[in-house]
Amino acid sequence: MVGYTLRRLIQVVFTLFALTVLVFVLLKLMPGDPAVVMAGIGAELEVIEGIREELGLNRPWPVQYWRFISGLFTGRLQAMTYHRSVWAVIFLRLPATVELGFFALIIALVVSIPAGLLSAIYRNSVLDYSVTTIALIGISIPVFWFALMLMLIFGVFLRILPVSGRGMSIALFGQQWLRVSFVTWSGFRHMIIPSVALSSVLMAMNARLTRASMLEVLRQEYVTTARAKGLKERVVLVKHAFRNALAPVVTNVGLQVGTLIAGAVLTETTTAWPGIGRLMIEAISRRDQAVVFGLALFIAAFFLISYVLVDLLYAYIDPRITYD
Repeated sequence: MVGYTLRRLIQVVFTLFALTVLVFVLLKLMPGDPAVVMAGIGAELEVIEGIREELGLNRPWPVQYWRFISGLFTGRLQAMTYHRSVWAVIFLRLPATVELGFFALIIALVVSIPAGLLSAIYRNSVLDYSVTTIALIGISIPVFWFALMLMLIFGVFLRILPVSGRGMSIALFGQQWLRVSFVTWSGFRHMIIPSVALSSVLMAMNARLTRASMLEVLRQEYVTTARAKGLKERVVLVKHAFRNALAPVVTNVGLQVGTLIAGAVLTETTTAWPGIGRLMIEAISRRDQAVVFGLALFIAAFFLISYVLVDLLYAYIDPRITYD
């Protein structure tokens, strides 16, 4: 297991290196000049050239790439338009995304796993057809459209929930650029619509996977043997069937932790949630190449590390799987 973990971590390093090169080239090929955006409409050519010189945009690409990479690892790379370091900008927005993703994941698990379990137990019933139909709709509907519909119904028509923003939060501890905060009642109300919208696809996928995994386990011989021994149906379902059916669901949930950040880009932009997803859109519109570069590297590292942890967790859940 140790050797496999080291090999995967080495793969992560090489993958991140290739990704940084690709992202840097795409940023340089992207239309728009950051110096022109910063200078504003009608700025003189001397001002634009001065900004290019100050930001190093007129230097060769390898020099600029080394400046980005070295600046990220040393923490000295400054955002072009936010007037602070790239990591400070990212970590300032990160708690909001973690908060939103955590509640979205909790909602998805609380709803989807019982729904998938009941759908498998009462197969071909009205409940089963309802769960599968709703899950299919949840996978098909775009997250941003679902968020807009929730905002329209609960924010505009019923007027019971706020439609945008994060609300108030109380900082518990931490620095100015990285705080751990406690959600107030106002913050909780602001979080309902974006968290439900973000969890919609996760709920649908987990419900379908739980149902399929449970049906497969219920066909196994050891479940038939447990019933033949006279065990209660509740014991057979919970102790013997559900525990073994949960392994692929846990693996899928681990993979979904990374997708929460990717899905937050649309959800946070639609609901004006001040997380790193919205920061990505803001940085792209401002042509802030340093922030986009840092965000791409941060999100990719989060994805890759989560995949490694899921592989290790899957081997722990299922003893039949070995990597050595």
